[in-house]
Amino acid sequence: MADEDDQSTVAGMNRRRVVGTLFLVIFIDLLGFGILIPVIPLYAKAFGANEFTGSLLIATYSLFQFAGAPLLGRLSDERGRRPVLLISLFGSVLAWTLFGIAGELGPVLGATNGLIVLFIARALAGAMGGNIATANAYMADITPPEDRAKGLGILGAAFGLGFVFGPAISGVVSSGAALALFRDVLPAAIPVTEFTMPSFTAAVLTAANLALAAVVLPEPPRREPTTAAGGDSRLRQLYDAVTSPDIGSLVIAFFLASFAFSAFESQFIFLTNDKLDYGTAENAVLLTYIGVLIAIVQGGLVGPLTERFGEYRLALAGTGIQVVTLPLVPFAVTSTVFPALGPVESGAVALAAVSTPLAFGNALTNVSLNALVSLNAGSDEQGGAFGLTQSAGSLARTFGPALAGLLYVAVAYWTPFLVAGVLFVPILLLLGRIARERVQPVAG
Repeated sequence: MADEDDQSTVAGMNRRRVVGTLFLVIFIDLLGFGILIPVIPLYAKAFGANEFTGSLLIATYSLFQFAGAPLLGRLSDERGRRPVLLISLFGSVLAWTLFGIAGELGPVLGATNGLIVLFIARALAGAMGGNIATANAYMADITPPEDRAKGLGILGAAFGLGFVFGPAISGVVSSGAALALFRDVLPAAIPVTEFTMPSFTAAVLTAANLALAAVVLPEPPRREPTTAAGGDSRLRQLYDAVTSPDIGSLVIAFFLASFAFSAFESQFIFLTNDKLDYGTAENAVLLTYIGVLIAIVQGGLVGPLTERFGEYRLALAGTGIQVVTLPLVPFAVTSTVFPALGPVESGAVALAAVSTPLAFGNALTNVSLNALVSLNAGSDEQGGAFGLTQSAGSLARTFGPALAGLLYVAVAYWTPFLVAGVLFVPILLLLGRIARERVQPVAG
């Protein structure tokens, strides 16, 4: 009887409208995150931080997201999905606003304390960013089992689009013309810089998102507790997954891939700033280009390629591409092999040329590894399997930038990219071993 009541409640909610609203909520939430990607490293340097400290600032988000996701998931089981989503969005508004005024606090408290404000803001944003697990639980609540994968895929698309459009918006609002306009129309009390305006834009978008969710998003009938609310700790679950004969090697491969690519991402802006003197706007253009390429491959090419070659071969191909291209990145920016294209100097053209296959390889690897984890997990373990890859990714994105920043400062600027490429070699070995054991020949 309770199930029938739940089903009628779901139907009464107009599932399509709720799914669309949830998609928009997650998209705008990740849009705010994506806006700050080109800002964070250079904002830290503006306070006198070196690349290692700036990398720790990047890693702080993932660390607190790793800690916050199970807490928010458990709270959503006990108190409801809707209030947790609203609270997390409100916390994100505070975090992005605090991030924007850190520069104003610097002269009052000292530059070091201003940097501390950035760390506090990133920690708060990361903890609130754990709401992705709650959003997934919400989607599971309002979709029947046979449609659940499709529903979670919709949220995955919102996640990816936020990373594509976020840097683009950051580039627009941090451009010279936009900053001049902001200085003309905004009160003098609002600080207008290439760092603050993306932060305030993220805060405004998230505040609008909060209002939308508060008005439109209902509380769903909860079907079952989320995996995040389970008894074992996430570290224990990860250990059990790594030692599993079914998905252990794949979880290790996913961790290494996330570790390596996060090391690349965290140092990319430092590299272009040091070697090409690129600021927020220029880096936003590069990151948007990479994001669009990844989105095109994931959305349009992976499906047909998977049907033709299979997940293992695509994962191997994507991994091999990154082994080759990642070490080339730091040398591309100083290259004179490619001619300049108008105002775009030779190093930037070479960097775009290397980034193109790199983005292609990253897209192949990410989608294929996620698919392989799903295929090798039991039919009743899909949610837990994806939760484990999310946990592995969060840990990797915590330690990857920290190690990369240390190498950049203590050894040489090119070492993080070389190490990132080398880390894909054991992934090749793991996938090759599994493929030999499990892959059937592809029909001609």
